[in-house]
Amino acid sequence: MRRLADGFTITELARRLGASLRRGDPDRRIHALASLRAAGPDDLSFLASARHAAQARHTRAAAVLVPAALAAEVAAGSALIEVDDAHRAFGQLAREMAVLLAPPVARGVHPSAVVAPGARLGREVAIGPFVVIGEGACIGDASVLEAGVSVGAGSVIGAGCRLHPHVTIGHDCALGNDCTVFAGTVIGADGFGFASGPQGWEKIPQLGGVVVGNAVEIGANCAIDRGALEDTVIGDGCKLDNLIQVAHNVRLGEHTAIAGCVGIAGSAVIGRRCRIGGGAGILGHLEICDDVTISAMSLVTRSIGRPGFYSGVYPLMDNADWEKSAALLRRLPQWRERLRRLERIDREQR
Repeated sequence: MRRLADGFTITELARRLGASLRRGDPDRRIHALASLRAAGPDDLSFLASARHAAQARHTRAAAVLVPAALAAEVAAGSALIEVDDAHRAFGQLAREMAVLLAPPVARGVHPSAVVAPGARLGREVAIGPFVVIGEGACIGDASVLEAGVSVGAGSVIGAGCRLHPHVTIGHDCALGNDCTVFAGTVIGADGFGFASGPQGWEKIPQLGGVVVGNAVEIGANCAIDRGALEDTVIGDGCKLDNLIQVAHNVRLGEHTAIAGCVGIAGSAVIGRRCRIGGGAGILGHLEICDDVTISAMSLVTRSIGRPGFYSGVYPLMDNADWEKSAALLRRLPQWRERLRRLERIDREQR
């Protein structure tokens, strides 16, 4: 657990949140953030749900962020900072502390970096060891490219971005401002484009790019393929977990969040503010409207035109049998209601 040497008083933290201190010593100092279970006498924690009330009753935390409805669940020895949404308040403080705990960034270009003569670097950039920046690429102000990053020719990285070690950005791709990409992710590899010919598989060149909006976060070891003709597009504010495959020509709407190990096949269009659970699969050329949640390990085989929460897992079987079963399954609610009516009529006739 990383700790701040000087820390903050409980009063200072409450003021940062615009919150009220309902109990406890206002001058007590907080040096770290921790879970209710692990928190010690100079740590801050939070209680956002009654599910964790048992831990709150026994926590040793110096202070707890808590909504008024759960305040009675917190151990008597902990100060109470009353907030409307404890999880979001904790996140705000975590972001502020992360900035203070982060190691300093060495601005400038490392001697081992290779920057093409025609590349353009903004003000206050940090170009780390063994970074390669191609001809005509543009790196925005205050962006950080850590060790081993590769940015292809003609690509644009916006201002305030951070590319962690060994991120690869292919040629003619674009990232907006304030994006974060974690280690090992590849943006702009060729999409999976092949045609079956008499001599085997024939390559279909992928002529599009990848366009990533502002304030996007992409986890480690993701693959976002370039489009076949039009660009693959990741909208503003999208959040992608680790190990996600986004195929060619996929379009993700603004503020969509995708958990780990999701696979999205080519030309799927996903709306705004969608949530896709870990391990889900989305077939190609489908459209999913705004505000859809898909549960973990679900397989989306048809377009979704109405907001809501969707789930579905099938066992593996012969495809023809699977199609018949899928058609039957969709009619099960009708059959269930019909069976109930028949049973009711049968009881009445007796």
